[in-house]
Amino acid sequence: MIFLRSLVFNVFYYLITAIMAAATLPVFIFSPGRGGGWVIRLWASIEICLLRTIVGTRLVVRGIENLPSGGALVAAKHQSMFETFALFTLLDRPSFVMKRELTRIPLWGWYAIRAGAIAVGRDEGTSALRQLAVAVGKAIARGRKVVIFPEGTRRPPGAEADYKGGIAHLYRRTGAHVVPVALNSGLFWPRRRFRRYPGTLVIAFLPPIAPGLKSREFMTRLEVEIEAASTELLTEAAEAMPPPALLPEALERLGQRDSHGRI
Repeated sequence: MIFLRSLVFNVFYYLITAIMAAATLPVFIFSPGRGGGWVIRLWASIEICLLRTIVGTRLVVRGIENLPSGGALVAAKHQSMFETFALFTLLDRPSFVMKRELTRIPLWGWYAIRAGAIAVGRDEGTSALRQLAVAVGKAIARGRKVVIFPEGTRRPPGAEADYKGGIAHLYRRTGAHVVPVALNSGLFWPRRRFRRYPGTLVIAFLPPIAPGLKSREFMTRLEVEIEAASTELLTEAAEAMPPPALLPEALERLGQRDSHGRI
């Protein structure tokens, strides 16, 4: 049943993506500036609805009141493709920090740039960080929420954390509040897998971290808070109904974590 539901969902997912990309292309070509974000929000809302209707995966959002008004950095745990579009429906005019290579993908990359994505070249070293800080600072000054995945890539549920220092550089240079985001999406939309699993997928916005901390203190606090909250969400889901996506090694790792979410 899970395979069949996953098959139907994936067919509809890519079909609707293709139809909307073609049908709304004029919006992105002729809209002024970087308009057209509403198209991505509409597409994301449809896909979330399909996931709930076909697969039985229900999205629950917690802590939305922790989002400050105006611009801010949003530092999210990254387990799945799901949050890359789901966050678009939860934030007002978000800008996503993404690898420059992704912007070269036909249609998809064009849409991302038009919607306000901020591209960064990973191989450009410190110059890329400086350029990124300037672009992020401008977006925040315009009142946008800038989404960044501090680990840089998707990590399976329960995997050991691997946070990069780029988020600390942006925190220090922009002087913005940082909202940590915990989630358990990897249980229901596992990376590099065909199957999608039913259950309660949770995205939790944690209290913001105010500017002014030293880089090391900030990184420690960010990692501890995101990992502890994400571990709690994984454990909560496992206790309710152990999803097939929660691998035995992930369960073992969860059992080895302390109260701060560390191994």
